[in-house]
Amino acid sequence: MKTSIATVSISGSLREKLAAISKIGFDGIEIFEQDFIADEGSPREIGRMIRDHGLEITLFQPFRDFEGLTGEARRRAFDRARCKFDTMVELGAELLLVCSSVHPESLGGIDRAAQDLAELGDIAAERGLRVGYEALAWGRHVNDHRDAWEIVRRADHPNVGLILDSFHTLARKIDPNTIRRIPGDRIFFVQLADAPQIEMDLLYWSRHFRCMPGEGDLPVQAFMQAVAATGYDGPVSLEIFNDQFRGGRPEGLARDGYRSLAALMDDVRRAEPDIRIKVPDMPARVAAQGVAFIEFATRGEEAEALAKLLHCMGFRHVGDHVSKRVALWRQGEARVVVNAETEGFANSAYLVHGTTVCDVGLSVSSAADTVARALALAAEPFEQPVGPGEMKIPAIRSVGGSVMHFIDQVSGLSDVWSVEFRGSGEAKPGGAGLTRIDHVAETMNYDEMLSWSLFYTSIFDMERTPMVDVVDPDGLVRSQAIKSRDGRTRITLNGAETHRTLAGSFLAESFGGAVQHVAFATDDIFATARAMADLGFEPLPMTVNYYHDLRARFGLEPSRVEELMAFNILYDEDADGAFFQFYSRPFAEGLFFEVVQRVGGYDGYGAANAPFRIAAQKRLMRPKGVPRK
Repeated sequence: MKTSIATVSISGSLREKLAAISKIGFDGIEIFEQDFIADEGSPREIGRMIRDHGLEITLFQPFRDFEGLTGEARRRAFDRARCKFDTMVELGAELLLVCSSVHPESLGGIDRAAQDLAELGDIAAERGLRVGYEALAWGRHVNDHRDAWEIVRRADHPNVGLILDSFHTLARKIDPNTIRRIPGDRIFFVQLADAPQIEMDLLYWSRHFRCMPGEGDLPVQAFMQAVAATGYDGPVSLEIFNDQFRGGRPEGLARDGYRSLAALMDDVRRAEPDIRIKVPDMPARVAAQGVAFIEFATRGEEAEALAKLLHCMGFRHVGDHVSKRVALWRQGEARVVVNAETEGFANSAYLVHGTTVCDVGLSVSSAADTVARALALAAEPFEQPVGPGEMKIPAIRSVGGSVMHFIDQVSGLSDVWSVEFRGSGEAKPGGAGLTRIDHVAETMNYDEMLSWSLFYTSIFDMERTPMVDVVDPDGLVRSQAIKSRDGRTRITLNGAETHRTLAGSFLAESFGGAVQHVAFATDDIFATARAMADLGFEPLPMTVNYYHDLRARFGLEPSRVEELMAFNILYDEDADGAFFQFYSRPFAEGLFFEVVQRVGGYDGYGAANAPFRIAAQKRLMRPKGVPRK
């Protein structure tokens, strides 16, 4: 499989795009005419520049409003085509995309269109070029790949073939299995794009909301399985139009594109093993079995404050690293590592972000398979020197720039706690009933959310939940959870659109710190709250108004409401169960902890409580305009 991407899919100048696309490992590009025209180089120079990047031009596009014209308009269309063909020869591009016409003067008729394409095929053949015909979802007369195929079939020209685009087929809800009837050698090119399911004008939807395969809601895998079943073995390319992407980093967008293509083709191969397709070999999606640890980079007074908070939550300082200033705190299955080193990655993270979660460790079925799949999907590896008494734990750079380590049982990596840490000798407190890490909440700019969700769902066997709006007194935050099928691993993604929101101000204050809070699970939240209170824990205070409203909304018994209010516990419920939660006060410029209890089949995160929690947090944080001490 040759991987390709349209230059229109990512931001930047043509030269910036080429550098990013080449660096990530694509085989070729569709050169979008606007990018070509805007560059100062001649066609021959641009073609040479593309090849110098190790790329080939898989497609030149788009050529619009060609077929179905008469008289002078038809003559002009053929003249335009000859000019484009001459340019393609200079560029070294061999295939031209002709999209179905939307010209107001174009006439319908399959035979008329077939005759036009056959004549165009003769002109292309004279120059050693080919023509691919594509049905636009909003085409005036042709908006279905089945009609486009019939036109190509009747044109009956070796230099004229079909171009398929997943968006144009799936947006119109055309059964992709109809593609299986098309001979693979008559398909000249395949373009892929996903999109969120939105009811709107097809042209507007296409021009503003396309996204990478796996980031949206369209059945792109079913489309690609049908294409593969035909025997097609040409390039598979991305053609993405998206307003958010226009302001993104070219390399990051190119990485997402490559990741989406590789993951999709791996899914196709596994879904239909009888289909022969050439795709990079990689392990299957890996089962994430829970959060093994959270590591903080911290220093000085903030490290002392963090240690005090952990103690008040019932954590025990169980060990110290054999060779580094790293402390291990534990309660139940939840582990928190506090790293005060002045060298290495944790030190770098602290210097940039202040006290921050620099590392998230996941328990997985196979650490080696996790890293192998991640690297095959364009993740960046992470290594630093292994010190005395340390184990080499497989790791990658996470999507936000932090580190993600992987621990499994099969390779002995789970012994790291006894190998690298020595007992602290401190007295063991009774604990507070925390059992494990329920979820990790990561914060990013809203326009990066698709990239973060693709990272998790392409590497791990995890699924996205529907996006919800979290109302902040100063704006809106979009939130989406990524979770394993058994719910043992949960990561919430919170996209901030303005620095005025709590999430946005955290990003600004921490200079892009990713993890904003960690939630710990308990089986009895009231017992946990009492035990933590006895240890000196100060919860985030909620208003009396909240509890009056709570009683009215859910019809709770007054005694239950009084108990919730006594410990500042928030409550939510749905048809499947109930949810209890309370929070620590903010520390270190916006970090905080959460304690949760899930009852029955409740699978959410208390989104209805978020506005009241955020308002309470903002009341306790440093006022706007007051400088940091």
